[in-house]
Amino acid sequence: MYRKLIVLLAVLFIVMPYSIAEEEVSIFETLQVEPTPEIISIENVNTEEVIAEEETPSPEATQAEILPDGSISIIVTAVGDTTIGGDIRKSGKSIFDREFEKQGGDPNFIVKNTKDIFAKDHLTIANFEGTLTTAGIPSNKKGNSFLFSAPPEYVSILKEGSIEAVAFENNHVMDHGEEGYKETTEAFDRAGIVWSAEDKIGIYETNGVKIAMLAYQTFNGRYPDLFNKVPRQVEEAKLDNDIVIVSFHWGDELDYVPNSNQQKLGRLTIDAGADLVLGHHSHRINPIEKYKGRYIAYSLGNFSFAGNNKPSDMCTFFLQVRFSVKNGQATTNAFRIIPARISSKADYNDFIPTPFTEQRHIDNVLSVLKKNGKKLEYAVEDYPLDWE
Repeated sequence: MYRKLIVLLAVLFIVMPYSIAEEEVSIFETLQVEPTPEIISIENVNTEEVIAEEETPSPEATQAEILPDGSISIIVTAVGDTTIGGDIRKSGKSIFDREFEKQGGDPNFIVKNTKDIFAKDHLTIANFEGTLTTAGIPSNKKGNSFLFSAPPEYVSILKEGSIEAVAFENNHVMDHGEEGYKETTEAFDRAGIVWSAEDKIGIYETNGVKIAMLAYQTFNGRYPDLFNKVPRQVEEAKLDNDIVIVSFHWGDELDYVPNSNQQKLGRLTIDAGADLVLGHHSHRINPIEKYKGRYIAYSLGNFSFAGNNKPSDMCTFFLQVRFSVKNGQATTNAFRIIPARISSKADYNDFIPTPFTEQRHIDNVLSVLKKNGKKLEYAVEDYPLDWE
């Protein structure tokens, strides 16, 4: 009876009329609820064979292609919010710990369906939303709805998953205070994970190309200050680096479309010389803009999200952007997306991001992005699944 009711509600959501001009299009308007689990294997995914300030060279850098004009082809993959572990205030095992046991006690289970994809690019960057710490909870945080932490050794998930860099500027980085923040960043450093935060640029070098990463959060009235600060810091980063990537934690949760402040800040960032803008926080996918030859991905949704074992929307995508770099100048050649679910199962979240293989699921993601993109001035018209 319960499953029948779920299916009936899903149908009602799908057939309800909506106005693109007035409302955001959510995944519910295109995606039917599946009553049974669906295991998706990465083996079926058609992926092309592609290969403070601190520099971290890649010890096993994927060899870059040299183009006919002598430029170096660099592929960057970006994924969304990555939250692992649980809330130590809650009694019993967290939903992450229960899945961890079910998966054989190896925390790296969450990247088993994506690591082969990420290993073939030149840089993968995620938004790390949580902490890697054993620190307690500061008194000013005890009333927060959600606090996230995982053991510091779980940094192995990033290493195992070929995620070389993280943006670490969001509303959960201080969940366990200064001590938790320090322990987390020390775990990144020990593992060789490049991390960026406000006023802390992260630099990654691969195939002789220097990639600078900056990260900011926009909450508590920060926009007026950031409208001036971000362009200035981007210009400075561009002087010494070939590619500049800027991550923003912005907007409102559950939004499928960026607000006017996000659009203004994203475009100002490109105006200042950034080569790619990445957005997070809404836990929902947002459209991509192409502005002055550069891409602004307003929200990459979730990647692996341990905050809910049955999110209302488990769709996401991985963004890949291909750059050509010559004589210190980067040109954006192309992009593609890999539509995915944040779980390997359809009926609950097991924290294992898994690319979609069924065309109807892929089409659902494309439809949401395209329809919501009609509200943006510079939205891309198409979302390629392969390199063009």
